[in-house]
Amino acid sequence: MRRPIIYILILLLSILIVTLWWPVHDSQCNSEAFLKSNKQKLQITASQVVVQPWRGEHHVYGIFMVPDEYKETQFFVLSVLGANNYCSKPFGYNQNYDDVFAQPGTHLIRYYLRTRIALRLIVQGSYWQLNNKQNWVLIYPQVK
Repeated sequence: MRRPIIYILILLLSILIVTLWWPVHDSQCNSEAFLKSNKQKLQITASQVVVQPWRGEHHVYGIFMVPDEYKETQFFVLSVLGANNYCSKPFGYNQNYDDVFAQPGTHLIRYYLRTRIALRLIVQGSYWQLNNKQNWVLIYPQVK
């Protein structure tokens, strides 16, 4: 009776490990080429970071205060120390997220990190590194 339960537990653990370490390639642009280029870049550090992946999806994110002239930018790159770089097109902004208010001439962007990536980093011992807002940076191409 114990053997089938042990096999089922081993199978579930294997599925969990494969899911956490399976690479995600859904970037909307080539972040590596952009980061290596000599073009001028604007780097914005997170104003606040929330890391609570045990609460489910959409509980690992950074809130960034971005100058208003970057609302129409084609893309930006999120760089989180210990994780990969994630390229995305800007969408949705607000003046208030989680009691963080935008200063005049700026808007806020909340960018989510995949829950499974956060869980992988936590399992690897990088919780404090992930929870440090200085390790979350949005990188924009410089507006001319």
